[in-house]
Amino acid sequence: MERYARHLVLPEIGQEGQTNIEKGTVAVFGLGALGSTITDALTRAGVGELKLIDRDFVELSNLNHQILFDEDDLGKTKAEVAEERVREINSKVHVEGKVTNIDSSNIEELISDVDLVMDGTDNLEVRYLTNDACVKHRIPWIYTAVLATYGMTKNIIPDENACLRCFFPEKPSAGSLETCETAGVLFTLPRIMGNIAATEAIKYLTGTEMRKGLLTFDVWDHDFEVTQVEKREEKCKACGERDFQFLKSEDETITELCGRNSVQITPAEEENIDLEELAGRSNDAKKMGDRMVKISTGDYQLNVFADGRAIIKGTEDPKKAKSLYSQYVGN
Repeated sequence: MERYARHLVLPEIGQEGQTNIEKGTVAVFGLGALGSTITDALTRAGVGELKLIDRDFVELSNLNHQILFDEDDLGKTKAEVAEERVREINSKVHVEGKVTNIDSSNIEELISDVDLVMDGTDNLEVRYLTNDACVKHRIPWIYTAVLATYGMTKNIIPDENACLRCFFPEKPSAGSLETCETAGVLFTLPRIMGNIAATEAIKYLTGTEMRKGLLTFDVWDHDFEVTQVEKREEKCKACGERDFQFLKSEDETITELCGRNSVQITPAEEENIDLEELAGRSNDAKKMGDRMVKISTGDYQLNVFADGRAIIKGTEDPKKAKSLYSQYVGN
């Protein structure tokens, strides 16, 4: 009662609302600047269960704007650190951190038991994939994005309002848009947009009417606007035609990580890597927490995860990355 005293006296929440918050299960996709802010907010609000999904590890450049991490976490997987941090903030919240790449092979399982999905990614492919999965299974999700000094967020309630493909029908081609690595992000922006999104999540869990429009905000110029987006009905590939093209199975994927001089390799099927055995193969290998091994070799660094994924730093050449993966991890 004492922990949530300020909520209990708030007419918008009260005892019934707080009870509903504590019954909620929310998945957070991505634990960067947005995802870590959303996670922190929902943890302190007392959401009953959090599923935290992220593929990456903590780097020095993250510490400027990702509030769950500090210098002692460098090199550790974000999901592992975030899980520990949630328990430190609110031990009553049941939390599961999952170190994995979100793709067509696992997304439907990841959202199968949640009430709501929160977008904390910086990846358009994952956002379109999330939209397909959530529309297909009629699970609400909250889209949020930031770049430079500008952010946007939209509540997407399947069957009720416009989905992502209603207002962004086709995914832009690779390299056609600026990214956080190339355009930067003002450190205050993810906290503002993440907390706005988290507020909408609390509205949903308490049964309160949510904002219907697309909210955009330029924090530098203080330009704030809500735009109504029309549901495209039959014209929308996802919520109209129910053609979920992003859920179709894929082969092994090799992804260049823009602005990071890195390549990610994701096996077609999830592996079960023995990290202890992998770390013991070489003096240049080091286990980072329980879910990742770092292998340093000359100008390259392989960050290998338990599911078989690897992020190879030091090259943007997919062929070189694949060669290093085969050499140190296996085919």
